[in-house]
Formats: sequence, C-alpha cells, structure tokens
Amino acid sequence: MISRLRGTLIESTFTEAVIECAGVGYSVNIPLCTYDKLPQPGGEAVLHTVLVVREDDMSLYGFATKRELKIFSLLCTVNGIGAKTALNILSSLNIPAFCQAILSADIRSLKKINGVGPKSAERMVVELRDKIRDIDPAAEFSVPGGAASAAPDRNTEDAVMALEKLGFQRAKIQKCVMDVAASLPEKERSVENIIRHSLQSLNKG
Repeated sequence: MISRLRGTLIESTFTEAVIECAGVGYSVNIPLCTYDKLPQPGGEAVLHTVLVVREDDMSLYGFATKRELKIFSLLCTVNGIGAKTALNILSSLNIPAFCQAILSADIRSLKKINGVGPKSAERMVVELRDKIRDIDPAAEFSVPGGAASAAPDRNTEDAVMALEKLGFQRAKIQKCVMDVAASLPEKERSVENIIRHSLQSLNKG
C-alpha cells in the first residue's frame, strides 16, 4: 500500500499531480484544496495517499493533510459515493464548510455538488454526522454565523481565474470568493458582482 509520497513535483492541474520519487513518476488524483497547497513545479511535495483498487482500475489519491485523507476515506464509506465523487466533494467545499454542511444537515448545499443527488446528500448527513464530530470537534464553530459556504459553480471559478490574472494568489482569493458568493442572493451571483465584491474585500486587507 502506498500511504505517503515525498518527491519532486513535476506538474499539476486542479485534479492531478505528478510527483517523481526515486526516478519514478506517480500520477496522483487530488482535490482542489490540495492543489492550492502544492509548491511550484520543481519543488518538493508531500502527499498522504491511498490506493483505490477496482476490478478494472487502480488509482492513487493524494492529499496535503491527514484530515483531508480521513474525510475522503469517510466519504467513500457512504453508499453511492465513490472515490471520484468523494474527491469532487472535497474540491467543491472546503473542509470547514463541508463539516458544517453535514452537522447542520444542509442538504441544499450538498446536492449542488456535481455527482451528489438528494438521496446521496441525505445519506452523507445521516452516516457522517457523528464521525465528522470525531474528526473535528470544533467543526460546528468553523464557519462564521453557522452557515456553510456555497459550493463553487462556474461563476465563482471564473471569478477566481479573473482575480488570478489581476495578480492575486489563488490561495488567498479562493476563500474570499467563496465567502462573497455565499453572502450574495442567488440572483446576484454574476461573475461581475462576485469580482467587484471580492476586490472590495481584498483591497481592505
């Protein structure tokens, strides 16, 4: 079992990283929260990994923290949630927002995630509520106001990319954009509005 990789990052995308260890390049599936923590290509990367074996596939999944890996493993225990969907969930909601969504039974936010339907969202809440508390006892206090951040959609991702082009670092702007999108009424979540409000917040900092 490959449980940890430490080596040179060759390349990475939002969903995959290639890490060279002792001359061997490992292709690892990653969530967006891990991508944000990776170094530039050529830098040293460390990932906590799990090898998922299916009848017709063997895939390696990697995470920047053990907590990300634990939540991924928990998600995979839910009936109807496979490894790819679990990875997409971690890419769609940051960990505090996900924990809060589970604890507050926020089915509406969970079912917005690609690959998660109403029944899957309900099963996650029922099966993971107590387990999430064990992993992160402070989770219910992680999100100000007790509201979970909205799952990113095309507009929020476009806003992040636009702000990156303006010179802001993705690690800094992603949470800001998500918080801004969550604070706006759904009808007002245009790319232009999200960017404008995000710039106001970023410029204050």
